Amino acid sequence: MRPVHAERHLIDRIGWLRAAVLGANDGLVSTASLIVGVAASAAGTGEVLVAGCAGLVAGAMSMAAGEYVSVSSQADTEQADLARERRELVDDPVAETEELARIYVDRGLDHALAVQVAEQLMAKDALGAHARDELGISDFTTARPVQAALTSAATFSAGAALPLLVAVVSPANLAVYTVSGASLVFLAVLGALGARAGGAAVPKATARVAFWGALAMAVTAGIGSLVGKAV
Repeated sequence: MRPVHAERHLIDRIGWLRAAVLGANDGLVSTASLIVGVAASAAGTGEVLVAGCAGLVAGAMSMAAGEYVSVSSQADTEQADLARERRELVDDPVAETEELARIYVDRGLDHALAVQVAEQLMAKDALGAHARDELGISDFTTARPVQAALTSAATFSAGAALPLLVAVVSPANLAVYTVSGASLVFLAVLGALGARAGGAAVPKATARVAFWGALAMAVTAGIGSLVGKAV
C-alpha cells in the first residue's frame, strides 16, 4: 500500500498571513512616518520619542479594534448565510441537492454524476457541502475575529518598535535620515518575508512595500519641515 501524500498549501496561511503582513507594515510605515515628520520639525529627542510611543500604542489599539470589528462583521454574515442554508436543507432537501448538483455540472460533470456526487456529499455533511461549494466558506477562510485582532495588534507593535528603537539611539539632528534609511531596510525585509511566506514574487513585493513606505515618509517629512518653520 502506497503512503498517503500529505500536501500543505499556501492557502492554509491566508488568514493569519494577511493580518500579520498588514499589521507589521502598517506599524512600521505609520510610526516611522510619524517619527520622521516630528523630527523634521526640529523637535528634540524627547518629543520624537513621545510621538513614536504614542503612535505605537494608539496604532496597535486601533488595528486590533478595527480588525476585530471588520472580521466580526464577516463572521456574522457567514453565520447568517449558514443559518439560512440550514433552514433550506430542512425545508426542501431535494431542491438543495439539485442546486448542489448544478454547481458540479458547471464545473464539468455530467448531470447524473453530479447528482450522485451531491447526494453522497450531503449524506455525510449536507451543510458542510453547501457551505464549501455554494457559499465558499471553508476552514481555511472562515472569519476568526479574536485571532485577527491579536495578530494585528502584535505585528503592528513589532513593526512600530523597529523605527522607535532607531530613534532612541540616533541623535536628534540625524533622526530623519537614520530612521528613514533603517525603516526602508526593515520594510524591504518584511516585504521579502511576507512574499516568501505567501509564495509570491520576492522582488516585486519588496519594491512595492519599499516604494510606498518611502513615499509616506517623504510626505510627512516635508509637512513636518514646513510646520516646524511656520511655528
